[in-house]
Amino acid sequence: MVASVTKSQRAPFRSFCVLFPMFRLKTIRPLICLLVTVCVWTSQSLAEDTDFMEEFMKREYSLAKPYRGLGFSSSSQWDLMGTAMVTPDQVRLTPDLQSRQGAVWSRIPLVLRDWELKVHFKIHGQGKKNLNGDGLAIWLTRDRMLNGPVFGNMNQFTGLGIFVDTYPNADRTHDKTQAGTQRTFPYISMMLGNGTLSYDHDRDGRPTEIGGCTALARNSVHDTFLLVRYSKNRLTLLVDVDGKQEWRDCADVTGLRLPTGYFLGASSATGDLSDNHDIISMKLYQLTVERTPEEEEEEEVTIPRVDNMEQFQVEVEEEGMSGVQFFFTLLFSILGLGVLAVVGLMVYGRWKENKRKRFY
Repeated sequence: MVASVTKSQRAPFRSFCVLFPMFRLKTIRPLICLLVTVCVWTSQSLAEDTDFMEEFMKREYSLAKPYRGLGFSSSSQWDLMGTAMVTPDQVRLTPDLQSRQGAVWSRIPLVLRDWELKVHFKIHGQGKKNLNGDGLAIWLTRDRMLNGPVFGNMNQFTGLGIFVDTYPNADRTHDKTQAGTQRTFPYISMMLGNGTLSYDHDRDGRPTEIGGCTALARNSVHDTFLLVRYSKNRLTLLVDVDGKQEWRDCADVTGLRLPTGYFLGASSATGDLSDNHDIISMKLYQLTVERTPEEEEEEEVTIPRVDNMEQFQVEVEEEGMSGVQFFFTLLFSILGLGVLAVVGLMVYGRWKENKRKRFY
């Protein structure tokens, strides 16, 4: 009975094998082995790709939760300065208090030629719009751990500065972008310092800006990011501040040459106005780029420069008088002339009276 059932069960399979000879028992086993081999190889390849992506991030140059390697010990890879402090969720550069400066700096000089830096930051506070300040900066500079007036760092720096400026110091009617449009704050801009250029805080860095865009990153309900990519003497800045999980072009500069061996950092400052300025992560990735023999033999630069700096030179208009200023200036000028006229008449009257007395 069992044998008969077994034969009856095998009958359909034998009929199938007769119709499709390639699926006979002798050929099925090699096919199964081949299928298993392909699956194992594919899974290994995917695992290797995942490992590659994880290794792609250079941890020695990166700052991320749980913020290991950050502190004052000899084994730390990052240093804190000023009011900067570490919390479980972020590195707070400055609190929402007046007259504070804070920074975090890498101890390891960046020696990669092609790289990408993704910064997750947050700026928030109690102040109303245009009653907050001043912003934060991301740095790649020759010098580190130096206080100063440029968002908590030194002026006349050597290297790259990226500024997330939340307060407009300049007169808005005279503050325009390279395209001629009016700036709207918060505004992200880039500056390449050679050790002699100064950041003009009163004009929000406009005379030395090499690129920038508006980014409404303050008190945002979304996560706010900026991405800096440097490869083959091209610097690209992208932002993601509106919760769309997609990068938006902000600035693109070709012919920009950065030396290696500079230090990554982030700093912030508050003055009469304040905000919380937080760094949640700074992740640096090494880019794999193919170069021609001519590109490999390019001379190594020692001072940052842009091949055609003249393209960024924009004439900044001097601030003129507003209507109210003009009215009061005219009013006081008329009053002044009236006073001078009265004094002149009084002096002339006395002189005439004295002259009449001399004839008696």
